Amino acid sequence: MSVEQQIKQTLREVADFPKEGIVFRDLTPLLLHPELTEDILNAMILPFKEERIDAVCAIESRGFLYGMLLANKLNVPFLPVRKKGKLPGETLEYTYDLEYGSATVEVHLEDIQKGWNIMVHDDLLATGGTAAAATELMRMRGAQVVGFTFIVELGFLHGRQRLEQYSDKIISLASFN
Repeated sequence: MSVEQQIKQTLREVADFPKEGIVFRDLTPLLLHPELTEDILNAMILPFKEERIDAVCAIESRGFLYGMLLANKLNVPFLPVRKKGKLPGETLEYTYDLEYGSATVEVHLEDIQKGWNIMVHDDLLATGGTAAAATELMRMRGAQVVGFTFIVELGFLHGRQRLEQYSDKIISLASFN
């Protein structure tokens, strides 16, 4: 069975969460399967085998689950991107538009090194807004995003198109169109 089939078979779909009409793709059941987690990590890393990755940037909060594991497996630093107000110390922030309103994410200013090649990870690619914001944070510090990894992609929301301006390496392991 392929990694995509295993992911789709294992994740939980929750109707009308967090609001009516939404089908939430709950990835937490994946965490109950260490062998599948290992397969997921390997599948995300494989397309980058010829790339120099200096750090993995992951987005709060579910992105942290596999983002930290990716960084550890690659033996590189982990850069957490959080909602505004959640990090102590000096931060760099980026505000972006949502469907209704805006949001701000931030990262510790001193954590990103100029010239680094960064992999951006999140659990799910929807509209691509948060991944694009994380990318802008990396670029503001002179780092380059070499690609993106996602466990699930909701293709009907066209987030991939939003991210293509940053990298053509957009890896999602299970797609729902």
